[in-house]
Amino acid sequence: MASRDLEKHDEMASEGHSTATVRSREYERDSKSLKEDIDGKEENVVSSEKEVDEDVTADDDFPDGGWRAWMIVVGAVAANISTFGYVNAWGTFQAYYQTTLLAGTSPSTIAWIGSIQYALVFFPCIIIGRLFDIGYFKSIYAIASVVLVVATFLIAECKTYWQFLLCQGFAVGLASGTIFGPVLSIVSHWFKKRRGIALGITACGSSIGGTIFPIMFRNLQVSIGFKWTMRIFGFILMFTIGISNIALKRRLPPVNVTGGIFNFRVFKNPAFSYYTLSGFIGFLGLYTVLTYIDASGPSQGVSESYAFYLVAIANASSGFGRIMTGVLADRIGPMNIMTPMMAATAVLTYIWPFVHGTAAVTIIAIVYGFVSGAYVGQCAAPMISLGDTADVGRRVGMYFTTMAFGALAGPPISGAINNATGSYKPVGIYAGTSVMVAVVFMNYSRYLVVKGWIGKV
Repeated sequence: MASRDLEKHDEMASEGHSTATVRSREYERDSKSLKEDIDGKEENVVSSEKEVDEDVTADDDFPDGGWRAWMIVVGAVAANISTFGYVNAWGTFQAYYQTTLLAGTSPSTIAWIGSIQYALVFFPCIIIGRLFDIGYFKSIYAIASVVLVVATFLIAECKTYWQFLLCQGFAVGLASGTIFGPVLSIVSHWFKKRRGIALGITACGSSIGGTIFPIMFRNLQVSIGFKWTMRIFGFILMFTIGISNIALKRRLPPVNVTGGIFNFRVFKNPAFSYYTLSGFIGFLGLYTVLTYIDASGPSQGVSESYAFYLVAIANASSGFGRIMTGVLADRIGPMNIMTPMMAATAVLTYIWPFVHGTAAVTIIAIVYGFVSGAYVGQCAAPMISLGDTADVGRRVGMYFTTMAFGALAGPPISGAINNATGSYKPVGIYAGTSVMVAVVFMNYSRYLVVKGWIGKV
């Protein structure tokens, strides 16, 4: 009996020990599982925080200031002085050629020199932008700089229309386009939150050159002649384009994005398509006033000696428009400021040929320069925003190349209308209508981006 009780006690003890062992193992397993869950959650939290930090780092990666970034802007301003500023002085050359060197040539024919210049500033951007994206910049930029300076010295030796067309139209235009092509993309590498003001300051280079070159041409041509005037221009370009070659530098590494030179997929974005269309149509009329305001001045009661300064006055005023637009673009969006300014440009283009007297024409030049400069200074900003920074060169290039066809056709069409009618009034109506139609498409593009009429874009 005692033996059976002892065995039963041993069995109960054994069962209790087994139960305790099982419970201990279950506890350890549960503890381990709980620990893994906690560790997993902690890892997820850390991973999530890391992703946020990476996003913040990516967003804040743009310097948006500092010595090196602002030196990029200095180089971009120098590049714009040498290209757009130089080309924007064409109105002075147009008036001089019509009355002196190419007096027997029609204004519309002479205008082809300037329109080819304008077009070639934009046209190479599609190729240059793509080459910039994949890493080709300094060597191409240096070669174009040499071509620009040499072509300017060669203009001094030109005597016939075809010589001027080749040297001043094609050579200067193509070199200017190759230089200008990567400039806005480089600025976008260094600025994001303050991109508007950076682009506005960059665009002032065009105003500075467009003011200085016409005034210098008018005064130097009288005192030392056409040849030495162009040679002095060549030396000035050596200095300014030299600064841009030294100062400009890409920040982001090359990216060989898919799609080749033409990324037609971007046109699936209706906002991009309508904005690009607005640029093409707008440039059919935008440069008409700057091209012909000097030449039309004497027929509007402006003395011939003073009329030569009208382009310089308009370009000087455009500098203030570009700066103001840059400041406001960072606050309310570039398209929100460009749209009303472009509409004002259309209205002033309508009015321009109907005013008479030095004071009235000067006011038109000042106000037109201001509002048109506001548009030109920011016209690339929406293109930079409509896609990745890595692809910005190609995207901006496609926009400017499309716009180039408008810049190519616009001034000669205006000249042909003037020849046919003998008046600049139909010219103003044509050019003003082109710009106003561009405003409609621009506004619709803005509507597509905002999904309404109110919003920053």
